[in-house]
Amino acid sequence: MTIFIAIVSLILLIVLHELGHFLFAKKFGVRVDEFGIGYPPRLFGKKIGETIYSWNLLPLGGFVKIYGHEERIEDPRSFTTKPFWQKSIIILGGVAVFWVVAAVLLSVVLLIGAPSVVEDYEIGNFKNPRVQIIEVSNDSPAFTAGLEIGDIIKSINGVSVDKVVEVQNMSAVNKGKEIVLTMQRGQKVFDVSLTLREDFPNDQGPMGVALFRTALKKTVWYKAPIDGVKATGNLTVSIVKGWGKVLSSLFRGKGVPEGVEIKGAVGIFELFNGIGSLGVSYFLQLVAIIAISLALLNSLPIPALDGGWFVFLLIEKIKGKPLDDKIVQRISTVFFILLVILMIWITAKDIIGLF
Repeated sequence: MTIFIAIVSLILLIVLHELGHFLFAKKFGVRVDEFGIGYPPRLFGKKIGETIYSWNLLPLGGFVKIYGHEERIEDPRSFTTKPFWQKSIIILGGVAVFWVVAAVLLSVVLLIGAPSVVEDYEIGNFKNPRVQIIEVSNDSPAFTAGLEIGDIIKSINGVSVDKVVEVQNMSAVNKGKEIVLTMQRGQKVFDVSLTLREDFPNDQGPMGVALFRTALKKTVWYKAPIDGVKATGNLTVSIVKGWGKVLSSLFRGKGVPEGVEIKGAVGIFELFNGIGSLGVSYFLQLVAIIAISLALLNSLPIPALDGGWFVFLLIEKIKGKPLDDKIVQRISTVFFILLVILMIWITAKDIIGLF
């Protein structure tokens, strides 16, 4: 069921993205020939007014056929004849929808309770406090026992814990001894034994983990929309910084930084399956993060993406004359094929990683 909801969520994100293009095209009087869910071949379609609304075989997203977008057509209802600012809004409107969806989802998350870091002494409007691992030191007892970032420590030797200080105190008392941890990882709850160190680096502790206390923290209803927009902005900046870190590492020949994984559709569904078990707030937050990531990805100045089409518009504006349609189509086709190959490679890597 979680995977089914994840698939529906991702398809809905893409459909809303295409709906952004569709609505702005209609707003500026541009004819839309088809609004499709999925990619051809077409399973069925119905023409309403001047637009065919279709359902297609490949459930990988959606598309909008805008009259005069891919080839120059001198007609008052054509994309070609519209002023630069209107064409720009039509192209970038779909990208903007991703950020709007993210802001709405994060506002809802804040209303029902957003996953947040809370202090041990903190009391207030939050629920489900838990101690979560945010770092595992190499060659530590936790590392040897197979503990991972994101794991939740539910109890130590049968004693429930929901504060970091409780874990620290019990670790200090049991230095040099074997303890049994009850852990939660996604839907899975399991026990693991490990022997705490008596001698350890000052910044690691007997177990060799860094911990946060997290909980679902609510925001009052009238602050939720504003905080949702702020959270969307903060996540956007964080994702851009993360991409910058990865690219910097790649350009310096160091490969992908440790702890960073590049995932495709299969990897995302696997992530949904783990996150979905933690509750609605975590699930919606993940969808919001994916929406922001898709907005940033589509903004890149790469032909075949919205950012690439916007670059073509800018070049036309600067040159003062239209670009050659055949050249634009060839460039877009080449980059589209490269993107498909990249997607296939990442998907294959995800599938291999499942076994």
